[in-house]
Amino acid sequence: MFNENAVDYSPDAVANAPSAVRADFIVKTYTHLTGAVMAFASLLALMIQVVPAQTAEKIAVTAFSGWNWLLVLGAFMLVSTVAERWARSSTSVGMQYAGLSLFVVAEALLFFPMIYFAARYGGSSVIPTAGLMTLALFAGLTAIVFVTKEDFSFLRGILMLGGLVAIGLIVCSALFGFNLGTIFTVAMIGLMCGYILYHTSNVLHHYAPGQHVAASLALFASLATLFWYVLRLVMSRD
Repeated sequence: MFNENAVDYSPDAVANAPSAVRADFIVKTYTHLTGAVMAFASLLALMIQVVPAQTAEKIAVTAFSGWNWLLVLGAFMLVSTVAERWARSSTSVGMQYAGLSLFVVAEALLFFPMIYFAARYGGSSVIPTAGLMTLALFAGLTAIVFVTKEDFSFLRGILMLGGLVAIGLIVCSALFGFNLGTIFTVAMIGLMCGYILYHTSNVLHHYAPGQHVAASLALFASLATLFWYVLRLVMSRD
């Protein structure tokens, strides 16, 4: 999840810029988002191809085992914090791209165990189905924001609280060994839909014109997490 404090609520926000600047910012944001998604998918496909099945199996089993999963999530959160900070750099465009690239690589590494299990045991249709469902949800939520032009920044507190509760439940699940189940998965899908509404409305209203890399990272983070839980839901129904 993205650090909401990165959003610019000043008079210099893109909503107050000329229409040409706003349009350019939106195009750049979604172009970078598309590039991030393509790089993410390519990295996962490459890892599935080059990592031997036996090694991949060991990595997947080890990653999802109790405390190990907490360590994996902790490392990901640390790396993502660094990546987000780099992507928000106001002095170095290179640092912004380094942050986005680092985040995409970190997401691919985090996803690898789940994707391996889905590809190995879920059937050939599981990943494409989850991907299409995720893109459909994302497109629908994006359309809602762009058509209504609603500012969903009021969701910030609710989303932060929901995220903290989710993290607490994930930690408790890993520590005490209970399964969070389908209800939690559906709730997380709902939470990520809220984040997508929030971040998309920030693209229209609150980011500064030079923050398109940070904006694309925020959208990618929510989109990837949505895909994670949609994939879990599809796998549970397969």
